[in-house]
Amino acid sequence: MGQCAQLPGQCSRFDNSEIPDVHINVPKAMTIAGSDSGGGAGIQADLKTFFALGVHGSSVLTAITAQNTIEVAAIAEVPDEVVIAQIDTVAEDIGAVAVKTGMLSSASIIQNVADRLEAWGIPWLVVDPVMVSKSGATLLNPNAVDALKRDLLPLASIVTPNIPEAEILAGLSISNNDGIREAARRIYALGPKIVVVKGGHRDGPAVDLVFDGAHFLPIEGERIDTRNTHGTGCTFSAAIVAFLAHGLPPTKSIQLAKRYLEAALRTSNSIGKGHSPVNHATPLPIEITDAIAVRR
Repeated sequence: MGQCAQLPGQCSRFDNSEIPDVHINVPKAMTIAGSDSGGGAGIQADLKTFFALGVHGSSVLTAITAQNTIEVAAIAEVPDEVVIAQIDTVAEDIGAVAVKTGMLSSASIIQNVADRLEAWGIPWLVVDPVMVSKSGATLLNPNAVDALKRDLLPLASIVTPNIPEAEILAGLSISNNDGIREAARRIYALGPKIVVVKGGHRDGPAVDLVFDGAHFLPIEGERIDTRNTHGTGCTFSAAIVAFLAHGLPPTKSIQLAKRYLEAALRTSNSIGKGHSPVNHATPLPIEITDAIAVRR
């Protein structure tokens, strides 16, 4: 019998002394990225994706943007010491099985993020090398690319560049499949365990190329005819992180993330005058619900 039953009138009706302390093994993931005030990309897209896929998401803000579906009107970086404090505060209490990085903005933020993630020994790190927004705004200072390659990519389990980002990281122009393969090889040489060169910027089928240093694996997908593509890269990398947090292996996580993104694109709605976001609350394909159910 709880204390309130023994001492009526002396306890709040909100007393929880008789509620059992139930510990549920909830998958945990962290996103380290910028805020999108329009809610379509960045931290907002990542947290929506984590929630949709049954993962508790924590967040570390690196920058605040004023943006909508048309433009990025302003950007303010979060001070380095605040970025560090966010990582340490979450890691020491909640923790995370898998982490993704998105918009990191500056060389110093990249260096500090890399330092703290290495110190905490995060099992899985997915790097989405965000450089330019859908509307064309620069989200990574040009002088920060070297820091990304030198300090962060060697820690990455998976890196997910699109074609323009792969060209910058690899230092070559991509015009065909051979160029994609060469870019993947060069990016792999920078340190990540797996490279996923996304095919969304190419004409024809939406084929992503996965390279693990030994084998190339094309992952084919449906090209959805929609302008609602804001936040696709953020959503894809966040979905990979969510599936890794569930305990799924990397290749399966990448494949399921592509299926989730396709569903989110297929059921998207226009909310603004430009590129609207995907639908993070889309009904999940059966192969995703089955995979998550097995891990639980």
